[in-house]
Amino acid sequence: MMWNNTYDIIVVGAGPAGSTAARYAAAEGASVLVLEKDRDVGYPVRCGEAVSHEGLIQFIDPDPRWIATTVTRFRLVAPNGCAVEPKLDGRGYILERRLFDYVLAQRAVQEGAHVVTKAYVYDLLRSSDGTVCGVKVVVKERTYEIRAKIVIAADGVESRVGRWAGISTNCSIKDMESCAQVTITGITVEPDRLDFYFGSTVAPDGYLWVFPKGNHTANVGIGISVEAAKRRSALQYLQQFLETHFPHASILTQIAGGVPCAKTNSVLVKNNVMLVGDAAHQVNPISGGGIISGMIGGMIAGQVAGRAIQQQNFALLDEYPALWHKRLGWRHELFYSIKEVISNFTDDTLNSIAESVLKLPEDKRTLGGIFRVALWNKPSLLLDLAKLFVS
Repeated sequence: MMWNNTYDIIVVGAGPAGSTAARYAAAEGASVLVLEKDRDVGYPVRCGEAVSHEGLIQFIDPDPRWIATTVTRFRLVAPNGCAVEPKLDGRGYILERRLFDYVLAQRAVQEGAHVVTKAYVYDLLRSSDGTVCGVKVVVKERTYEIRAKIVIAADGVESRVGRWAGISTNCSIKDMESCAQVTITGITVEPDRLDFYFGSTVAPDGYLWVFPKGNHTANVGIGISVEAAKRRSALQYLQQFLETHFPHASILTQIAGGVPCAKTNSVLVKNNVMLVGDAAHQVNPISGGGIISGMIGGMIAGQVAGRAIQQQNFALLDEYPALWHKRLGWRHELFYSIKEVISNFTDDTLNSIAESVLKLPEDKRTLGGIFRVALWNKPSLLLDLAKLFVS
């Protein structure tokens, strides 16, 4: 496959955020090249693969080809085993990310972008004034210099591209979650329900999830604080859970890594480089979910970059952080503050909340109902949350 030596925009990384940025930039008329370091788009899978229906349909209609299962219920399991199943409005999906990411890249190509895999970006090109003007990349053991007016970094946590552009992309240790996940089969799970487990012996300072994927298969994963992981690894907690709940399961895949559960990176644009997705810390700080939020960031960045190319006005890139904040960033800041409050809940508090919720009539067992019970069990939470709006 051939590609040009010059593009308007280069996107580094073909995950959901990168492919979405490329799609919307190309739709604005820009020439776009996507460089993906792995052999295949969508591989390896590094997440639980869950998305909401409302989030998904902003970008693409659900397709059975890349949906493993549809979920309409979820269950919260307290440390003492007390289980609460709140009412869930709407539905969600567990994706087949390998296929989903592939389709997103196809959408970008349909808009005019070009995608190259096994393309390892190892440095940036810079003009005399320090502005980034392209990338250095290795493709099939040959090195290339490809020029571009804008580079969009969608290269994951603690983005190297961002760092090369002079942006601090490091995530504080206290805001990193140590995560591990297996895809297991030969098990029995509720096919339409997400399960979340909490407690110091199961997932300290975090939670453990069981997401069904049909055909007696599920993603079972865990995210715990890095501090907790220093005492015992996330993988060890996960193995203990599997031995207890799914002792006869066969493991199909296993992954581990870090997820930034932080506020959005303080700098999103510098020297004609834009950060999107995990590179921009555009992950929900409470849940650690980042597929849809990364796609939203990619969409905004792609549209802004495309307009900057149309008008040959690169000062327009500075609109991206404000547009992100208005769309979703402000909510992530609120979620981050709430996470700081609830992370201090003890096992006793979590047990008490679950037991109190079960005393409510079934139609009152909603997320709002759980929140009200949490306030009742821990009145100081109201004061902590009030501080969020006056600080």
